[in-house]
Amino acid sequence: MALFGLFNKDKKENLDKGLEKTKESFFSKLTKAIVGKSKVDDEVLDNLEEILVTSDVGVDTTLKIIERIEERVAKDKFVSTSELNKILKEEIAALLAENNSQNVSDWDLPEDKKPYVIMVVGVNGVGKTTTIGKLAYQFKKAGKKVVLGAADTFRAAAVDQLKIWAERVGVPIVTQGMGADPASVAFDTLKSAVAQNADVVLIDTAGRLHNKVNLMNELSKIKRVMQKVVPDAPHEVLLVLDASTGQNAIEQAKQFTKATEVTALALTKLDGTAKGGVVIGISDQFKIPVKYIGIGEGIEDLQLFNKEAFVDSLFQE
Repeated sequence: MALFGLFNKDKKENLDKGLEKTKESFFSKLTKAIVGKSKVDDEVLDNLEEILVTSDVGVDTTLKIIERIEERVAKDKFVSTSELNKILKEEIAALLAENNSQNVSDWDLPEDKKPYVIMVVGVNGVGKTTTIGKLAYQFKKAGKKVVLGAADTFRAAAVDQLKIWAERVGVPIVTQGMGADPASVAFDTLKSAVAQNADVVLIDTAGRLHNKVNLMNELSKIKRVMQKVVPDAPHEVLLVLDASTGQNAIEQAKQFTKATEVTALALTKLDGTAKGGVVIGISDQFKIPVKYIGIGEGIEDLQLFNKEAFVDSLFQE
């Protein structure tokens, strides 16, 4: 049976498991906040505000959620604490629905964009290269011809790691080694992808953030050079963030959205953290769709983000 559109039972079980730490932490705090209370009053709302902020939902997003719950409490006059879960779930679902987080139900790509070029950005250590490897695996599994480009030439380890993933998944990779010009690698990758009639290209880029101007210039140059081969490339700029860093992930999103136009987000390491609330905050603050979430170490553990399934897993009894 299909759950939440094309979201199948196995995927849903993996998601439930991946969000366990966040759910346990969130609900143990919530239970304490409403103990001995029969109705939602100012004290309960104050406690709820604190819980959402400490669950890394973020201050602005938390205030929005609290405001909406206050309106409902004022309208309904009496809201029991047992109803709070349901209301909270509805408001978080509504918030995600408003924030461009469209559900992508499969690994299809726009037919008029071939090759479909994804430029992947993010600081080192967030799981960027691993995410590229897992994306390559999913696209290949969906019958797509994939080419990887190792344009993070600042670190030899990044190139080596991407080569390992290319071998593991069984897809071609274009490299020029450490210290090469990243734009030149991107150019060669796209030429190779066009020659091979590839469906999708994944370009890794350097994860330095110490100087936003340098980062901006480098990413702009990569884009310009790619456009000599594929005029409307990149079709997607995917920012990879480590969910376990909570507010730090929000700060990184701020820096990268200033440096380049980010069109999609991937949040990794959700299974190893109680900070899953950051998905809600990031989606709300940046109005950029969360497209992929990482919920485990395995090659299959990168999922297309499904907001209904996410909220359901978060609030599952």
